[in-house]
Amino acid sequence: MSNQIPVSHVRQYSSNVFHLSQQKGSVLRGEGIRIESQQGKSKGYDRIGATAAIKKASRHGDTPLINSEHSRRTVFLEDYEWADLIDDQDKIRMIWSPESPYAEAAGYAMGRSMDDEMILAALGNAFGGTDGATSVALPTSQKLACFDGTTTTGVGLNTLTMRKLKQKFDANEVFKDRKRYLVHTSYQLYDLLGDSQATSSDFSTIKALVAGEIDTWLGFKFVMTERLPRSASNITYTITNGIVGAGTGTITAAASRRCFAYADKAILLSIGKDVKARMGERADKSYSMQVYLCMSIGSTRMEEAAVVELDCAEV
Repeated sequence: MSNQIPVSHVRQYSSNVFHLSQQKGSVLRGEGIRIESQQGKSKGYDRIGATAAIKKASRHGDTPLINSEHSRRTVFLEDYEWADLIDDQDKIRMIWSPESPYAEAAGYAMGRSMDDEMILAALGNAFGGTDGATSVALPTSQKLACFDGTTTTGVGLNTLTMRKLKQKFDANEVFKDRKRYLVHTSYQLYDLLGDSQATSSDFSTIKALVAGEIDTWLGFKFVMTERLPRSASNITYTITNGIVGAGTGTITAAASRRCFAYADKAILLSIGKDVKARMGERADKSYSMQVYLCMSIGSTRMEEAAVVELDCAEV
């Protein structure tokens, strides 16, 4: 046997590309989000509010005129881009062609940016008025903190809070034919599974929810994303009912997670240009191949009564 044979040893590499763990695109876009197209930097979406009927006072009396409440929400487009270059020399040295995996990774990134816009629309300010100049915050009355009746330092998602969340939507008279969604992180499912107050039937349902065997509980479809923000400041709440803004309970900003629930069509995604991908050589970059993606989107909260911020402690 020749002592020089190790020179002929080869290294083997796979031609398949493995994407590292990440959220693969948008998880919210297909979950009860109202989708609209848009031309121009802004677009208004009109709304009409509830009215009341007037009891007839006499025969042949004057016809009453009801002033219907009209309002508007305005969406402003935001532009997103993604690009990377592939040198011809790179392709010579590689066993796999990078164009397709690059485009796939870019598409994932664009979808996550869509979710960021919708999360911001749900939890942040909407813009009303004729020209969208009026800032509308989600009112404190539409915020709920997780509670268990006794703990003053914040708790995670539990059965008692879920019941209160359902009651809040019911009290707001959100139409029963509108599907409801709860956007959460993995931590909230973890807390639900450890809820000592859950009944045996609830516990079985929660186990199935965590295992992915079902996706709906207490009328809410669970949608998981790790992109939900923390609070910028401590959250004060009432320990007996979860009402935010007063009380003896406090969730620190560092331990908070701003989840939210919404009803079908309560959040709008307006698309000026959907995700568009292009690949082509760039003469100014030594004729490297460029993978390029772009989109123009905006989002808004269409009504406050059908969106509830749910502040959870992750401890």
